[in-house]
Amino acid sequence: MRYNYGIFLIVFLFCIPDVRGQGTIFLEGKIMDHTTREPLSDAMVYLEGSTSAVTTNEKGQFTLSFTSSRDSVVIFSRLGYKKAEYMIDHSVTDVRRELQIELVPLISDLEVVIESTISHHSGMIAENLSEVRLLPSVTGNLEQILPHLALGVSSGTGGELSSQYNVRGGNYDENLVYVNDFQIYRPQLIRSGQQEGLSFPNMDLIRDINFSSGGFSARYGDKMSSVLDIKYKRPDSAAYSAEVSLLGASAHAEGSRRIGDSRYRKFRYLLGARYRSTAYLLNSLEVKGEYLPKFSDVQSYMTYDLSNSWQAGLLLNYNRSVYDFSPESRSSAFGLIDYALQLTSQFSGSEKDLFETAMAATSMT
Repeated sequence: MRYNYGIFLIVFLFCIPDVRGQGTIFLEGKIMDHTTREPLSDAMVYLEGSTSAVTTNEKGQFTLSFTSSRDSVVIFSRLGYKKAEYMIDHSVTDVRRELQIELVPLISDLEVVIESTISHHSGMIAENLSEVRLLPSVTGNLEQILPHLALGVSSGTGGELSSQYNVRGGNYDENLVYVNDFQIYRPQLIRSGQQEGLSFPNMDLIRDINFSSGGFSARYGDKMSSVLDIKYKRPDSAAYSAEVSLLGASAHAEGSRRIGDSRYRKFRYLLGARYRSTAYLLNSLEVKGEYLPKFSDVQSYMTYDLSNSWQAGLLLNYNRSVYDFSPESRSSAFGLIDYALQLTSQFSGSEKDLFETAMAATSMT
């Protein structure tokens, strides 16, 4: 029997499995917004042609590992951003790389943009204040923005000059407020609308907030109407800002410094100062007179990383609220179209309010 060894050899060569080693690829890195340089959470990272994917955490970090014997393309995508691709050449058997990806936002002509709110805690609404803080408000207080973030929240009874807020009909003093896990009490407010000054949270220092109007976890202690959990920034580099308007001014500074040779020992600081005067608005009220409201505060939050496991923190705040008012006259019209009356009142005397508080708190985490 004659065998065609040539054909057998060709068939054998085609049947030999690919003996090239499959390279192990390990990617880790961070995905950020190209414009704001803020980390992007819940961005997808996946291998082109694959059905499995990983998502970034709240810090924009991800890890992806896979094996492949050919060149591969890794896709980075997130809703509202252009996709990014990264080519991996498998000429090297094993690849381990650290990436920093910046996604470019999509330019949309839509007039209404609906954004999802991501909550990492049961019953909580989590928001980043990078854009929310741009919403206009009279006082510049955080409480003026809360009704825009959560249902069931309304401004206090003192009108737009008030720093109060109600949750589902509850009273203003039934709301829990935490700043970096420090519980904040509210005795520094003169609770009468225009006499109210600056509330405790400083918008320039806030990184993000968590808010719940009920059903929050027991880690917040007392069961009351709501809980407002505020996290201040953890700066890695120096930054400054200043703002001036007809209603006042504010400024802040932040930064970090490495202490010694250890990469863990870092001192981080936040410093903010605010001044508000609503005299420009109060002069338009029915009661005419001399309004002299002056509200100011200075706040600082400092942390020191003792090691990679321990951190010491110090929170300082000084608040001064001065409200001086000398009423002169008031004119009020009432009645029907065929019987109109006007009442004019003259006043004497004055109102002088001074409220001053200071707070210091330390922590070991």
